[in-house]
Amino acid sequence: MIEADNLSKQFDDFAAVSDLSLAVGGGELLALLGPNGAGKTTTVRMLSAILRPTRGTARVNGHDVARAPEQVRRSVGLLTEHPGLYARMSGLEYLSFYGQLYGLSRPAIRERALRLYERFGMRGEANRRLGDYSKGMRQKVGLIRAMLHDPAVLLLDEPTSAMDPLSARLVREAIATVRADRRAVILCTHNLAEAEELADRIAIISRGRLVALGTPEALKQQLLGKPLFEVLLDRAVNQDLGVMAAAEELDRLAGAIGVTLMPTSADRLRVQASDPIRDNPRLIAGLQGLGLGVVALCPVAQSLEEVYLRAVGEPEDAN
Repeated sequence: MIEADNLSKQFDDFAAVSDLSLAVGGGELLALLGPNGAGKTTTVRMLSAILRPTRGTARVNGHDVARAPEQVRRSVGLLTEHPGLYARMSGLEYLSFYGQLYGLSRPAIRERALRLYERFGMRGEANRRLGDYSKGMRQKVGLIRAMLHDPAVLLLDEPTSAMDPLSARLVREAIATVRADRRAVILCTHNLAEAEELADRIAIISRGRLVALGTPEALKQQLLGKPLFEVLLDRAVNQDLGVMAAAEELDRLAGAIGVTLMPTSADRLRVQASDPIRDNPRLIAGLQGLGLGVVALCPVAQSLEEVYLRAVGEPEDAN
């Protein structure tokens, strides 16, 4: 539903986005990550036909963003980081105004708006003035506005910004439901836990260029290396063997199995294995052959934050 090919945007001498290529299918959520100023918002504005690309192409729901911008806008539900709301209107009045711009009838607008209000935990709030809403409630109204015309594509820029944990959870659940409806979703967020929870794939951009693209697990393996496990032993490694002998035996065992062993304390090891299903049982047997019992073998979590920092690099002004 979303296809971008060498999509680029130039502002005078500044390249905001350069040669960005990606695709998002129906029922897929792509999290778009990157530092402030990386080009995320510019990308979203081009995909929603607000900004015209300098070069390259993009199609949204089958429509070219440069040649058929009106059809693209009808296909897209857009939530910006700071949705402009008319504070003197009630929530229902505001949504009625926008719904009519999309050609929806008043009864359809009311039915959809109230259903979405209830979904986001705001039952009974539709007739209150928007100026009386909390920041989190206003953000949810922005998301309701984006979904009101039942779009095929959702472009969400920081949808849970400033929300309390319960409200953010309700919005994440709603986004997951939208994806299940076979919509294509691009989510821009600085909340890496949110991205990992919701995204089918992650795209990371830095200085306007795509620097990483893949599933969270694929990116972890690509950028952080083989899966990592921690082994807890029933005694110190060198208790019976001595320090030098223990080190030699562990090196020999690691070489025979084809894993990397890294002692982290007297009774703990870390192991990197390219094929844990094959290698971990062989490791346990080998340790037992050295007279070492394995109390526990657990995966070491590799965070999306580590992937992100590896992909974008250290800040230029870091000390």
